[in-house]
Amino acid sequence: MTQRVFLLFLSLWMGWNFAQQHPYYQQYAKYKMDIDVDAENFTYKGSQTLSYTNNSPDELRVVYFHLYWNAFKAGSMMDQRIQSQGTNGDGRLQEKGISRLASIPSNEEGQQNIHWIKQNGKPLKFEIQETIMKVELAEAIKPNSTTTFTMEWDAVIPKQIRRSGRNNRENIAMSMTQWYPKIAEYDYHGWHTFDYIGREFHAPFADFDINIKIDKDYIIGAGGTLKNPNEVKGYSDNARIAEDESGKATWKWTARNMLDFAWAADPKYTVESFTILDGPEIFFVYHKNEKTLFWEESKPYITKFFQIMNATFGRYAYPSYSFIQGGDGGMEYGMSTLILGEHRSLERLVGLMVHEGAHSWFQQMLASNESTQPWIDEGFTSYAESLVMHQLFPPKEATPNPFLGSLNSYINFSKTGKEEPAAWLADHHDDGRAYSVASYTKGELFLVQLGYIMGEQNLSLVMRDFFNQWKMKHPSDKDFLHIAQKVSGMDLKWFQHYWINTTKTIDYAIEKVEYGKDTTTITLANKGGIPMPIDFSLLTKDNTVVTYHIPMNMTRIWKRQDLFGSFQTLPYWAWTQKEYQLTVPYTKEQITAMGIDFSQRMADVNPQDNFVETTLQSPKGKNR
Repeated sequence: MTQRVFLLFLSLWMGWNFAQQHPYYQQYAKYKMDIDVDAENFTYKGSQTLSYTNNSPDELRVVYFHLYWNAFKAGSMMDQRIQSQGTNGDGRLQEKGISRLASIPSNEEGQQNIHWIKQNGKPLKFEIQETIMKVELAEAIKPNSTTTFTMEWDAVIPKQIRRSGRNNRENIAMSMTQWYPKIAEYDYHGWHTFDYIGREFHAPFADFDINIKIDKDYIIGAGGTLKNPNEVKGYSDNARIAEDESGKATWKWTARNMLDFAWAADPKYTVESFTILDGPEIFFVYHKNEKTLFWEESKPYITKFFQIMNATFGRYAYPSYSFIQGGDGGMEYGMSTLILGEHRSLERLVGLMVHEGAHSWFQQMLASNESTQPWIDEGFTSYAESLVMHQLFPPKEATPNPFLGSLNSYINFSKTGKEEPAAWLADHHDDGRAYSVASYTKGELFLVQLGYIMGEQNLSLVMRDFFNQWKMKHPSDKDFLHIAQKVSGMDLKWFQHYWINTTKTIDYAIEKVEYGKDTTTITLANKGGIPMPIDFSLLTKDNTVVTYHIPMNMTRIWKRQDLFGSFQTLPYWAWTQKEYQLTVPYTKEQITAMGIDFSQRMADVNPQDNFVETTLQSPKGKNR
């Protein structure tokens, strides 16, 4: 190798090595908006001043904005995707397998019409690519500098199809979510400019100062702090509505350090509030009638929810949270959620509120990229939901495992042959149910399996450390894995790879039991594609549970403790080895039952061959 070639190679290597060790940064935005709503015609005019700070080491010569409402029209990419998926897609976007967008009236199509955009007063060229607006800058935004964008636009509020829109099925007039030109996120991986097909979102943290002018009879619920409650309807008994000559009132909202600002408006809203001790002020904004009676009953449950979340994962950071009736189901936003309000039971309403509220931890304060890694937010949120709901509504048959329902759901779906890897991008799953299982269920079980592998005490520490280190930032799966490995001391990369990047399954079995005079020898088999450490337990005739922990060599360090009592650690089971044999100092007459994972946390897809009762034949009839 010549010296010149060597130096070139060294330079490239050093550049690559530096790139792999880049310091963390995140962009920041400040929005100031004035919105004038024509409630009768479901349109509005908007003007916006956006102060954008480039904290990256890169010089930016182009920026991108999301125009989500442009998706709500016939022939859009969202419409095309719905039609190509057929009955395998999201049922809320279809009617009898046909896209609801295909027949949307032209006057109810979503439109965000950009009149102009300027940078520091200079007009800019822009190109709209359906739900993405590409803007060429007049001057580059240098590292560690701030620029100011101004723009004007008008919008048509679309027919309610997905999350936002007019006149949802519970007759809420306006669900205003992802409703403004929203600057895209820029980070080490570049601009995040995913077309809106119907799934998830991502954005930089931002401050919001928003004035909304609307007919004085309307009431607004929003994720923010209302600065003039005495001048608008619904928030103060002493309010004197400050209407202008056109009969409109102006609502002045602020919000700090959030990903977005969402709101809804309706003349029939009722606003109720209560404050949680050492917690946020809660607002209920909904149609109070015979169909929404459970909202009143839910208040003590919501109080306990926030208290459990604060104690378990970390403190809620914002001053308030609003549950707003609107949208098409439930969707999380900054300091708020829009949910359907009419439910058949208190538990169903609270369950929806708990899930959407828990997103405040795993989508707002821990703002991972939902578009590329939906399993982190949806899965971790589902984990919290199961944990909390198990305490709020204990099952009739007492069980220490809050996750049995999710485990059974995953096991059943894994046998359909339709499973898709959780690593897939949110909008790129081919089957709607496969997306839900990959993101919600497998994301939740990712944590359940980690609790089984490393011990529940360690998992609890991991979750709190993850929150404390990454709140108000944009963590990725690598950041979470780093903390999990640091807390546990274990190598866990193998597990994340199998569970997230593949659809391989866990399948262990008791292959053979041989009873001797003074001992019993058990042969275990790994029939699946994912290796795991094994907790093997005996239930003796005197009702004592004896547990043996069989480590799996890839973790390198073994589990030391767990919530399910003490255990004896045996020699490790190499991941390449299909069978494992252990001998225990108990006879057939001393054993009532034996099995793999008495806690039922491991996501074994065939759990029926994991247990043996001594009164029954052993596997394959070899009861000696």
